[in-house]
Amino acid sequence: MSEKGDFIEERHYTIPLRKAWISPIKRRVPKAIRIVRKFLQRHMKYENLVIGTDVNELLWRRGIEKPPRRIRVRAVKNADNVVTVRLAEGE
Repeated sequence: MSEKGDFIEERHYTIPLRKAWISPIKRRVPKAIRIVRKFLQRHMKYENLVIGTDVNELLWRRGIEKPPRRIRVRAVKNADNVVTVRLAEGE
Protein backbone atom coordinates (compact mmCIF):
# COMPACT_ATOMS: atom_id res chain seq x y z
CA MET A 1 0.00 0.00 0.00
CA SER A 2 1.37 3.39 -0.89
CA GLU A 3 1.39 6.27 1.55
CA LYS A 4 -0.30 8.66 -0.91
CA GLY A 5 -3.70 8.27 0.74
CA ASP A 6 -5.37 5.91 -1.73
CA PHE A 7 -7.32 4.25 1.06
CA ILE A 8 -11.10 4.39 1.33
CA GLU A 9 -11.53 3.91 5.05
CA GLU A 10 -9.55 3.24 8.20
CA ARG A 11 -10.97 1.70 11.35
CA HIS A 12 -9.61 0.68 14.73
CA TYR A 13 -10.91 -2.49 16.34
CA THR A 14 -10.37 -4.44 19.53
CA ILE A 15 -10.81 -8.06 18.46
CA PRO A 16 -11.73 -10.50 21.26
CA LEU A 17 -9.87 -13.79 20.95
CA ARG A 18 -11.25 -15.58 24.00
CA LYS A 19 -12.94 -18.23 21.85
CA ALA A 20 -9.49 -19.36 20.70
CA TRP A 21 -8.91 -20.63 24.23
CA ILE A 22 -11.76 -23.15 23.81
CA SER A 23 -9.74 -24.94 21.12
CA PRO A 24 -7.27 -27.73 21.86
CA ILE A 25 -4.03 -26.39 23.28
CA LYS A 26 -1.97 -26.94 20.10
CA ARG A 27 -4.50 -25.21 17.82
CA ARG A 28 -5.11 -21.94 19.65
CA VAL A 29 -3.10 -19.49 17.54
CA PRO A 30 -4.39 -20.86 14.19
CA LYS A 31 -7.91 -20.53 15.65
CA ALA A 32 -7.11 -16.95 16.72
CA ILE A 33 -6.03 -16.11 13.16
CA ARG A 34 -9.31 -17.52 11.82
CA ILE A 35 -11.20 -15.41 14.38
CA VAL A 36 -9.37 -12.28 13.18
CA ARG A 37 -10.22 -13.07 9.55
CA LYS A 38 -13.89 -13.77 10.34
CA PHE A 39 -14.20 -10.61 12.47
CA LEU A 40 -12.75 -8.40 9.75
CA GLN A 41 -14.87 -10.05 7.04
CA ARG A 42 -17.97 -9.23 9.06
CA HIS A 43 -16.96 -5.63 9.71
CA MET A 44 -14.97 -4.56 6.62
CA LYS A 45 -16.53 -6.63 3.78
CA TYR A 46 -13.20 -7.23 2.04
CA GLU A 47 -12.27 -9.21 -1.06
CA ASN A 48 -8.66 -9.75 -0.02
CA LEU A 49 -7.02 -9.51 3.40
CA VAL A 50 -3.37 -8.82 4.21
CA ILE A 51 -2.41 -9.47 7.83
CA GLY A 52 0.71 -7.54 8.76
CA THR A 53 3.74 -9.29 10.18
CA ASP A 54 3.44 -7.28 13.39
CA VAL A 55 -0.04 -8.73 14.04
CA ASN A 56 1.20 -12.23 13.23
CA GLU A 57 4.20 -11.85 15.54
CA LEU A 58 1.98 -10.60 18.37
CA LEU A 59 -0.29 -13.64 18.02
CA TRP A 60 2.68 -16.06 17.98
CA ARG A 61 4.80 -14.25 20.61
CA ARG A 62 4.00 -16.68 23.47
CA GLY A 63 3.81 -19.76 21.27
CA ILE A 64 0.96 -21.80 19.86
CA GLU A 65 -0.56 -22.51 23.27
CA LYS A 66 -1.06 -18.98 24.64
CA PRO A 67 -2.41 -16.40 22.20
CA PRO A 68 -3.47 -13.03 23.64
CA ARG A 69 -7.04 -12.67 24.89
CA ARG A 70 -7.64 -9.62 22.67
CA ILE A 71 -5.73 -7.51 20.18
CA ARG A 72 -6.06 -3.92 19.04
CA VAL A 73 -5.70 -3.48 15.28
CA ARG A 74 -5.96 -0.81 12.60
CA ALA A 75 -7.68 -1.98 9.41
CA VAL A 76 -7.24 0.06 6.23
CA LYS A 77 -9.29 -0.63 3.09
CA ASN A 78 -7.90 0.69 -0.19
CA ALA A 79 -9.61 1.40 -3.51
CA ASP A 80 -9.10 -2.20 -4.72
CA ASN A 81 -11.13 -3.51 -1.74
CA VAL A 82 -8.00 -4.97 -0.12
CA VAL A 83 -7.86 -4.68 3.67
CA THR A 84 -4.48 -4.36 5.36
CA VAL A 85 -4.37 -5.12 9.07
CA ARG A 86 -1.65 -3.62 11.29
CA LEU A 87 -1.29 -3.20 15.03
CA ALA A 88 -2.82 -0.10 16.49
CA GLU A 89 -0.32 2.44 17.79
CA GLY A 90 0.95 1.74 21.27
CA GLU A 91 0.83 -2.07 20.99
